[in-house]
Amino acid sequence: MLFGADLCLRYLNPAAEMLFQFSARHVVGLHAVHVLPCPDTKVEHRLKEALRSRQPFTERELNVTLLDGRTITVNCTVLPLHHFDAEAELLVEIHQVDRQLRISREEHLLSQHQATQALIKGLAHEIKNPLGGLRGAAQLLERELPDPGLREYTRIIIEEADRLQALMNRMIGPNRMPIRVKVNIHTVLEHVRGLILAENPSGPAVQRDYDPSIPEFTADQDRLIQALLNIARNAAAAAGRVGTLGFRTRVLRQFTIGNRRHRLVLLAEVSDDGPGIPDELKDQIFFPMVSGNPGGTGLGLAIAQELINQHGGLIECESRPGETRFFVYLPLESEHD
Repeated sequence: MLFGADLCLRYLNPAAEMLFQFSARHVVGLHAVHVLPCPDTKVEHRLKEALRSRQPFTERELNVTLLDGRTITVNCTVLPLHHFDAEAELLVEIHQVDRQLRISREEHLLSQHQATQALIKGLAHEIKNPLGGLRGAAQLLERELPDPGLREYTRIIIEEADRLQALMNRMIGPNRMPIRVKVNIHTVLEHVRGLILAENPSGPAVQRDYDPSIPEFTADQDRLIQALLNIARNAAAAAGRVGTLGFRTRVLRQFTIGNRRHRLVLLAEVSDDGPGIPDELKDQIFFPMVSGNPGGTGLGLAIAQELINQHGGLIECESRPGETRFFVYLPLESEHD
């Protein structure tokens, strides 16, 4: 975009028209504050300062709201132009960086999850060994106790050891290899929907928005059901009896998961209109033992992320009051390209 000394728009190229979704003939001649859809009220001040000082500047990761309500993230560079005695102008270069930020965020999420899983497996191994010894010793002691009333104490030791053993197994996740078969994502989601309705007969309402053209793909159906059920249960609890739980599927083309680009990716989205995830938990929801629900174990989303990772996929989340959406990305096999 090219602005004159009066900060009125003189020219914008087709890329700017496409990015901001307006036509050049409708915006050329308008003031910068009406053209640059940025919530920053200091736009005019910054542009005037660049004209005065003749110094370029760059603003990074600005959130810009488009005409359709979508928000994109851009880097903006302002370069003052002074051609000898000609009137000063400002060249504004805008570069959308949503894709790079998402790739960086996904790489961080994947590496974070892998580090967490390695830590958990090592910790679980160290805990399970002494637990087995404690349980065995309690069983031997129980046989030797002459008073049956004292056996209640050894029974407590055995039950608590079993409970901790089960907790460790859940944190580690399934130890068998995935059993991959041809899977229809809508069969999986309908199974999950049936379980949610059976567990919550009085609500929430369930809405479905499926893309019937999505082909079958190779996956472990039981693990997909478990992962999506863990997400859907949280969403149903957040929505409550009077809320709405949503299931949506789409196909994404030329989509990147982590640092790997896929020609076709399946998106399965689970949404709710509950209160949203607290800000202090948004970056931690996929960590084990982190839960926003009183009495929750905090293992549901951690296990779901692990199960989806085993399929080369990833789970992401966006949340604000009144809308929380979980995005499950799964690469489709190359035979469907």
